[in-house]
Amino acid sequence: MANVDALVIGGGFFGCEIAVELRRLGFSKVMLCEREPGLLRRASYVNQARVHNGYHYPRSLSTAERSRANFERFVEDYGYAVRTDMVKLYAIAATSRVNAAQYASFCGKIGVPCREAPAQLARLFDPDLIEASFLTRELAFDAVALARTAAQRLADARVEVRLNAPVKLDPIISATQPIRVATPAGAIEAGVVVNCSYAALDEVGVPVRARIKRELAEMLLIPPPRDIADVGITVMDGPFFSTMPFPAARLHSLSHVRYTPHEAWTEPGRGHAPPVRSNGEAMLRDAARFLPVLAKVEPVRSIFEIKTVLMRNEDDDGRPILAETCAESPRILSVMGSKIDNIYDVLETLRAHDWKEHV
Repeated sequence: MANVDALVIGGGFFGCEIAVELRRLGFSKVMLCEREPGLLRRASYVNQARVHNGYHYPRSLSTAERSRANFERFVEDYGYAVRTDMVKLYAIAATSRVNAAQYASFCGKIGVPCREAPAQLARLFDPDLIEASFLTRELAFDAVALARTAAQRLADARVEVRLNAPVKLDPIISATQPIRVATPAGAIEAGVVVNCSYAALDEVGVPVRARIKRELAEMLLIPPPRDIADVGITVMDGPFFSTMPFPAARLHSLSHVRYTPHEAWTEPGRGHAPPVRSNGEAMLRDAARFLPVLAKVEPVRSIFEIKTVLMRNEDDDGRPILAETCAESPRILSVMGSKIDNIYDVLETLRAHDWKEHV
C-alpha cells in the first residue's frame, strides 16, 4: 500500500495546480491520480479555450468582476499558452436579454475595454439580427501547451503522478483516520484528499452536498473562414453562439447555447450514453444566420465532454468555485471551477484552509 500526505484526484488544469500548491503549503509527499493516459485530456481540453475577462456575464456581476480581476494575472502567468494576437467581438442580438446600451453600461461598470466595432468587422454580421457589435479584449488558451508545462511543474515540485489511474474511495470514511483509496495499481492511504475530478466529483466515492447539473456537451471544431481567422465572436445574450480560436488544434471552436447540450441530469453518479448524432449542422446553420461567413464552412470534427454547473447558479449564469469539505471527514475537500481563471480563487481557498493538523 502506498502512503501519501495528500492525494489529488484529477489531472486537469486545476488538479495539477492544486498538487503543486499543496507542496508549497508543506505537504511532503503529494500524489496526483488521473484516469486518462495524459494530463489535461478532458474538460481542460474540451471547452471554448476562453480566457474570460468578464464580458460573458452581464447577469452575474460578481462572476464578471472576478473574471476581470483574474484576467491580466492569468495572461501574465500563463502567457506561453495564451494567444494574444486575436481580435474579440461581442455582438448583441436584436432579441438579446440585454440591449446594446445595457451591455455597454455593464462593461463600463466592471471596467473592461468596450467600444463600437469598426465598420470592416461590424459588417460581418447580418444587420437585421444584430443590434450592435463591440470590440473587446478577451483571449484564448492552448490546453496542450498548458499540459506540457503542468507536467514539468509537477516533476519540479516532486509530485508523484499516476496516469491511467481511476480511483475509488473506501465507503467507510473516518474523520480522524487517513483516507483509503483503491486504484488499479493497488491501494493508497492518504492523510488528505483533494477531489477535483470535475464531472466525476461524486463518482469517486466522495459525497457532495451541492446540487450539480451535468450536461453532455458538444464542441464543433471548424476551419475558420479567412475573414475571421484571427477573430473570436460571441453573440449575446440568450440562445446564441460563440466561435473562438482553438489553439490546441489550430482551428476554431463553435458552441451554441441551444445545440451544444445533448442531455442534462442532476442525479449523482449517473453515467451517460455516448451521443448518437452530432448537432454540428444545426449549430452552423443557426450561427450563419447572424454571421454569414460561416455559411460554407465544412466542420472538421466534434469533441464531447460533460460540462457541470452549480444548480444554484442555473438562472443567474454565475460561475463561482465550489470548495466543499466532506461532511464525513474534514480530510476530504471537493473543488470545482467552471472557468480557467477560477484557479486563483481556488488557490486562495486552499491557502485559507486549515491544514495544520494534516501537514
